[in-house]
Amino acid sequence: MNLSEGKDKFLQSWGAFGSSWGVNRTMAQIHALLMIAPQALSADDIMEELKISRGNANMNLRALIDWGLVSKELKAGERKEFFIAEKDMWKVVKNIIIQRKKKELEPMLKILDELSSVEGDTPEAAEFVRMIKEIKLFSGKADSTLDTLVKADSNWFIGTFMKMIR
Repeated sequence: MNLSEGKDKFLQSWGAFGSSWGVNRTMAQIHALLMIAPQALSADDIMEELKISRGNANMNLRALIDWGLVSKELKAGERKEFFIAEKDMWKVVKNIIIQRKKKELEPMLKILDELSSVEGDTPEAAEFVRMIKEIKLFSGKADSTLDTLVKADSNWFIGTFMKMIR
């Protein structure tokens, strides 16, 4: 496989994986393109490479910036904006965890808090409250674990992970 084929396969695969991770395909493909680019790319470069519209490129670049996965880079004498991806994979993973927690886990914990106050003295109500509390306990532990992971450095994580798989 030559570089062009490998690059194409990576962009398509990362885009497909993105859908599983909760981001749209184009956002994931832009992220992939910027990760493997040796230098910052303009929106025009991205549009040409991925065959997407300016609106689609700009909307997804803004989302990637919001996620902390991409930043703008200024080039002297250029009016265009250039974009570069975070290339430290530990930082990428941490930023994704932070955003996914914000979008998914934290709203669920809020709803579970509300649901745990359901009242009733029927067996159905008791089972409902029991299950909500169990889900809330598990979700709270997941939230705490993710907080610890986000605060940790990569050496601690890799060391802990290697101990777990031995």
